[in-house]
Amino acid sequence: MRWIAIAALAVLAGGCSRQEPLREGQQRSGLYMVRQNGRTGFVDANGRIRIAPQFDEAAPFSDGLAVVGVGGRAGYIDRRGRIVINPQFDAASPFSEGLAAVRSGGAWGFIDHSGKMVIQPRFQPAGPGPILFSEGLAPVSGGTEGPPRGGYIDKQGRMAINPQFDYAAPFSDGLALVGISGRYGYIGRDGRFVINPQFDQARSFFEGRAAVSSGGRWGFVNRAGSMAVQPQFDQARDFSGGLAMVAVGGRIGFVDPNGKLTINPQFDAASDFSDGRAPVRVNSRWGYIDKNGNMVIQPRFDDARPFSLDLAPVEVGAGWGYVDRSGKLIWNPSA
Repeated sequence: MRWIAIAALAVLAGGCSRQEPLREGQQRSGLYMVRQNGRTGFVDANGRIRIAPQFDEAAPFSDGLAVVGVGGRAGYIDRRGRIVINPQFDAASPFSEGLAAVRSGGAWGFIDHSGKMVIQPRFQPAGPGPILFSEGLAPVSGGTEGPPRGGYIDKQGRMAINPQFDYAAPFSDGLALVGISGRYGYIGRDGRFVINPQFDQARSFFEGRAAVSSGGRWGFVNRAGSMAVQPQFDQARDFSGGLAMVAVGGRIGFVDPNGKLTINPQFDAASDFSDGRAPVRVNSRWGYIDKNGNMVIQPRFDDARPFSLDLAPVEVGAGWGYVDRSGKLIWNPSA
């Protein structure tokens, strides 16, 4: 089935999205996706089933609705599990700022909460992620013919920033990451460069910092375009909860906004801090640390993801479940 849903957050391990754009896999509704007998449903924070597993696929709730897959088509359900927008789309993205991108006939348009197509399908994605509105604008590619160029539309579907970029990401912290001629920089909402394209690789701004790469090393730039942390790391990710993951010599640690290592590089892999916890991998097992680097949930999982609203997804065998902040299983791993 080919439709977009927000997947689990990628970890930093030899390879490198808040009321800020929704982070991958992030839950904001108090309803948590579960798989049971090959079907997806939702449970509450106590592990009670609120929406019975019945869908082929699903994504986290956003703006009160969740994308679900039924018979190869994508639609939307409300928090009671009722289908409020019939499965009719080839692909669909979560709602953001009142609109959701849906694919029909090979192109993407936008629907409102009633399912009305308010921006007709005529766009393509301008980057690898789902098309989302952020700060009133959404990155899109203008068409299916010719070299793709990314620009930004407003909520009326008007081109607010003309297609001119090789890559365009959602706005975050007031700036948007764009790529042009193999270099990356940042624009404001007027489409003008605030930070000129100069980086080999880059990530979006979060918490006033953006990870950028120059000369094979990663550092962090501030919104004024100054290097807040000089390039010195093998890899780096976004700031989350005041800390950012960095890689040094194949090991993962965390730095503060000034680039000081607050948790020494010692983990095989890790993911972002959220709710004061971060998943880390030690000797093929995943656990969780606090911001002091203390192991607060011992490594015993095959995989683990960041916390959202005090629960975190963990994998045991082929199944995924949820743990609370103490490490207690709230939903036993199932598939």
